[in-house]
Amino acid sequence: MYELRYLKPAERYFKKIREKGLQDTFRVALEKISDDPAIGEQKKGDLAGIWCYDVFYNKTNYEIAYRIYDEDGQLVVVIMAGTRENFYEELKRYMK
Repeated sequence: MYELRYLKPAERYFKKIREKGLQDTFRVALEKISDDPAIGEQKKGDLAGIWCYDVFYNKTNYEIAYRIYDEDGQLVVVIMAGTRENFYEELKRYMK
């Protein structure tokens, strides 16, 4: 099991979620990522080295972006989360 750490954008997003069902959906997704980080899809190009995991809730697609650090004692750093709309543009902006 990997340790999860959160960067500020992810922390802020998860704190803002008020809907219990969506909170539970994200919690389950983060547990899956913690168990097996390779469950997500590895990105290429501008976002090389970043993994993204799709979360579906109430007919809406959400994304969780994270980075895996195996050599540091099995660590996953959650960079950002949010709805799929404009997610990758925001992620690219944040990564610059």
